[in-house]
Amino acid sequence: MASLKEIKGRIASVSSTLKITSAMKMVASAKLRKAQNAIGNMVAYQRGLQQILSDLTGGAPLSFGAMRPSEDVPASGVALVCFSSNSSLCGAFNANVIREALAVVREYEAAGTPVTVYSIGRKMADAMRKAGYPSPADYTQLSGHPNYAEAANLGRELAEAFTQGRFSRVELIYNHFKSTAHQPTVRETYLPMTELPGEMDPFEPQVREGNAPADETFIIEPDKQTQIDLLLPKVLRLKIYTVLLDSAAAEHAARTVAMQTATDNGNDLLQQLTLEYNKSRQAKITAEILDLEGGSLE
Repeated sequence: MASLKEIKGRIASVSSTLKITSAMKMVASAKLRKAQNAIGNMVAYQRGLQQILSDLTGGAPLSFGAMRPSEDVPASGVALVCFSSNSSLCGAFNANVIREALAVVREYEAAGTPVTVYSIGRKMADAMRKAGYPSPADYTQLSGHPNYAEAANLGRELAEAFTQGRFSRVELIYNHFKSTAHQPTVRETYLPMTELPGEMDPFEPQVREGNAPADETFIIEPDKQTQIDLLLPKVLRLKIYTVLLDSAAAEHAARTVAMQTATDNGNDLLQQLTLEYNKSRQAKITAEILDLEGGSLE
């Protein structure tokens, strides 16, 4: 049995750890509320923009002249844009998305398709570097502090690489914020964009039912295809930024849950240690009393 001094030391250590996990939980909760507001406000704009595209196309498959890959240059590979966090202590948040990204990489490797991985976040960058897929640039700042201008630059770079034939396909892999307790890993196609994204959950754009074709409802100038070609790059740039906000919200949610779980486990351990300390202390006092009584009888 551990001595009273050892148990007391463990109690002090657990109490100190509980202060840290409780503080981290409060910070993560505050950041989560801020991230939820950011993604909620952005989705409202994204819904409107994609609804305009839906109205213009009348629900038909999209054909964007500005985003067709060049026929003169053969496509050379696939790009994966993978999102993670810069720090840990967020449960299985990073492990899940890294596992999915590596599985997709192996899938393309088996098919003989070259893969370029754009790692958004330090954890993803480190994992992919070890796997032999270093990121073309450092996007640590983009993950830590989502910024539309930098996200738009990345979207523009991916679109140019696609139209120039460097990539035949671009995919996004990230953790989606569905609720505080659930952040599923999502794999979706970014380019080619042949149709508007379907409805995944309340955060996704909702397309009105029964829309008439756009040319029967609106007067469009100069013409429908020109408007589509102008709107699509904006939608693509906005998509990168929206995914950044989505991943950030999922990270803060995962960290909130992880710190709550750690705090609960710490409290349980603290109760067990306190009980063990009291039992050991009582046993020591009892033994001392028995020794005194034995001495007095002698």
